[in-house]
Amino acid sequence: MSEVKVNKISPRTNCGTTTLGDSGDSFVIPSGVTITNNGTQTGFGRTGTVDWQTSIKTSTFTAANGEGYFVNTTGGAITANLPAGTSGSIVAFRDYANTFDNNSLTISANGSQKINGDATIDLEVSTEGESLTLVYADDTKGWLVVNDGNNDAGSQAQFIVATGGTITTVCTNFKVHTFTGPGTFQVTCAGNTGGSNTVDYLVVAGAGGGGAGQGTGGGAAGGYRESGGTASGCYAVSPLGSSPSSVAALPVSVQSYPITVGGGGNAGPGGGENGRGSDGANSVFSTITSAGGGGGGSGGGGANPAGANGGAGGGGGGRCGGAGGSGNTPPVSPAQGKNGGPSTPSGASPSVDSGGGGGGATATGSAGTASSTGGAGGAGATSSINATPTARAGGGGGGSESGSGGAGGSGGGGAGSGGPSANATNGTTNTGGGGGGKGNDPGNAGNGGSGIVIIRYKFQ
Repeated sequence: MSEVKVNKISPRTNCGTTTLGDSGDSFVIPSGVTITNNGTQTGFGRTGTVDWQTSIKTSTFTAANGEGYFVNTTGGAITANLPAGTSGSIVAFRDYANTFDNNSLTISANGSQKINGDATIDLEVSTEGESLTLVYADDTKGWLVVNDGNNDAGSQAQFIVATGGTITTVCTNFKVHTFTGPGTFQVTCAGNTGGSNTVDYLVVAGAGGGGAGQGTGGGAAGGYRESGGTASGCYAVSPLGSSPSSVAALPVSVQSYPITVGGGGNAGPGGGENGRGSDGANSVFSTITSAGGGGGGSGGGGANPAGANGGAGGGGGGRCGGAGGSGNTPPVSPAQGKNGGPSTPSGASPSVDSGGGGGGATATGSAGTASSTGGAGGAGATSSINATPTARAGGGGGGSESGSGGAGGSGGGGAGSGGPSANATNGTTNTGGGGGGKGNDPGNAGNGGSGIVIIRYKFQ
């Protein structure tokens, strides 16, 4: 082996280039040799290390290639914008005060670049004491996590992204989509377990209308179904959402979810005794269907005195002992509504037509009484899914031929009317509240209120 010993190798001309060896050759640097670079380098890449900066970062900043940063989030969450990447670019970050679990570091792609192959989401680092290094691989995968100090920061927290309905932001990190009519819940990102991938829901069907005749039954509330609120923050749910407590939130995928909001049923036609109120229509979101409330039974001695079955049951009508309709039809668990109340018992004295109240989400409608009072509608249920405690799905009150109409159930139930000429109250729109029962001609029964669909999830 030949040996050349010189102090300096220079190109033949001042602007020339010196080439060492030919293609395929190897140069061996012995152990203990130090190479000092006082200029710039190209084509070498980096060795997987960075130059750590001693200036602690306490606010949003843009990282530079080849640098590592100590990030202090004691004062709040911080965003680090990545530099424009070329193959071999490298940056690193370290939790300076062990506070990433309380105030996270968000590593932003800062434009159209990708992180772990995705250009639509940022990397959220929320593990105490985390340190991690990212290297720009290529334009296909972008920045990749190559070193994770706690072995668990490489997973990106992805959150649900969706459109449709009226969208509001509540409790800082949660979005609520409210549908008061037909629409589409369009999911464009299904999220993951590190962020969010399930949604809470409230689905209320259209309510039944009150019956026609004298002393008719109140219309039933629309079926009421909700999840337990575990997917999107702590908010108050009704007993239907908390018992059983395992009412699960719904997983979603990237797709379109058609939303059906059920309309309320019409009141039975005035001036006759054979008109039971119309049933409400179903409301639907994904696998959840809430059944329309049953119509109130007709009054007097006419046909159809029994309340109709449905999400909740309609109140019975007349003095024939009209039975209340059955709620929770078809059956689901927990039950979506209660039974309607019966009308004045047959043979009661005095002989007065008093209809039963329609069933509500959480309470059975009351019976019509011989003392000339229509039965009260069953109580609805209250949820704060939209950050405002709101009662929905109350049953309609029964009507009384010559006495007092029954009160509507809390949650939009319409009051029944008493005596001639007075009109019963309609159920409240978008609550699934039942229509009030009619007292006597020429008054009218109330229409059922339409339903509503509300969806809530964590978006950041």
